[in-house]
Amino acid sequence: MIEVMFGESEAGSMKCAKSRKAVISGEDGPTAVFGNADLLPPREAWIPIPGHAGEVICLAYMLDVGDIHESFDSEYRQELILSMYLQSGWDHSQEFREELTEGIRRNIREYRRLMDFIQKGEPVRIWYSRTPYSLCGLYWLCSQMNGMEHEVYVVEMPAYTERSDGVIVTHHSWGNVEAERFSSFLKYQRRLSGNERRMFGSKWTELAEDNSPLRAVVNGELIGVPENFYDFLILREITGTPVKEARLIGDILGKYPLQVGDWWYASRIEQMIKDGKIRVLWDSEQKYTRMICRG
Repeated sequence: MIEVMFGESEAGSMKCAKSRKAVISGEDGPTAVFGNADLLPPREAWIPIPGHAGEVICLAYMLDVGDIHESFDSEYRQELILSMYLQSGWDHSQEFREELTEGIRRNIREYRRLMDFIQKGEPVRIWYSRTPYSLCGLYWLCSQMNGMEHEVYVVEMPAYTERSDGVIVTHHSWGNVEAERFSSFLKYQRRLSGNERRMFGSKWTELAEDNSPLRAVVNGELIGVPENFYDFLILREITGTPVKEARLIGDILGKYPLQVGDWWYASRIEQMIKDGKIRVLWDSEQKYTRMICRG
């Protein structure tokens, strides 16, 4: 079974899940592989997902952002993704930029690898959530698979699950799920019908025709919105009191778990500085360390 993921963190977790590698993980997903799952204490053991890491496809194209008239593998899309990754300004070296660029190109090549698997008759399982980037990925991929006859399954992330100890765990994206827990979600798997694939593909066509600069989930529906759609959250949280930019973004991410990347808020803060809505009190090349306040 070929596993399709729409984010790099969740793809990394799935590779661990399929290769029985144990991970140290937290709220933001796995941070390091440290050994074989067989060596874990019993309380952390898990049922692996059959297969191997080579069966994981990462289509991390950030399709909820930017011009979607442009192809997923266009120079425009690659430059957009790179600009988002570079928002923090932590590393300005050419080596770092080249490393990111190669990672983006590698993800672009993943699409061809997926098509090769499909041509060989391999069944595909798409893991998606109700987050903008993930729904965009699902709709886009269904449009790409239009007319193809092959088995496609989906696993939609549930809003919450209940643990054996009675604790309710809420979920937002697959990037927040530890590798050892992925197999517990296989019970939500279902086959995606041809009619559903055509419907999702049509939804992507509508979004592309609209071609808003941003896509967001509003009342459960994925729609195009203006690029300042989330700005009110920034203005709600920032005051006249100086605050480090990283702290402001972290507070927004924690208070409003909409699965909008920190890089997007950083890019909007940059624009609001240019517009005079936010002031920089202490500047830095590493933008996240700047001290800012309401303009």
